[in-house]
Amino acid sequence: MEWIAFPIVAFLAIAFAVGLVVRLNPLHGALFLVGNLFCVAVLYLMLGAEFLALAQVIVYAGAIMVLFIFAIMLLIPGKAEAGPDPLGPQRALALPFAGLLGLIVVLVLPWAAGRTVTPMPPVGARGIGERLFTDYLFPFEVTSVLLLAALVGALALAKRRVS
Repeated sequence: MEWIAFPIVAFLAIAFAVGLVVRLNPLHGALFLVGNLFCVAVLYLMLGAEFLALAQVIVYAGAIMVLFIFAIMLLIPGKAEAGPDPLGPQRALALPFAGLLGLIVVLVLPWAAGRTVTPMPPVGARGIGERLFTDYLFPFEVTSVLLLAALVGALALAKRRVS
């Protein structure tokens, strides 16, 4: 069953990533990113890392994307795809690179089919919490301060644009 589900989920993850890069509307791009993050959560489930999958959905696809969508709606109210695309050449290169990535996946799948996959050992919430609040406390707090600074910056830019 995993050998059937993995190529489907991998294809969807690549499609969502391409949609994220190709779309001009930032709100559509954020929604494509949510789809990609859900695909990553499914891949975590297939690896046996249920806690990471749950954290992926709750933290990234939930909280962070709400913050991104809030900032996009705040900074670009009512604007869709206006004006020339400043990332035109980069967007044109995105499709060939996505095709190359898809080709690599297709070439690697037959090789990987003969290999056995060892699932990750169960990762408990207690172990992750202990590591997060002891060994990784400083990076965790720096990340929260950066997110707060980004939100304050978005509010400051929106207030300046409205005034």
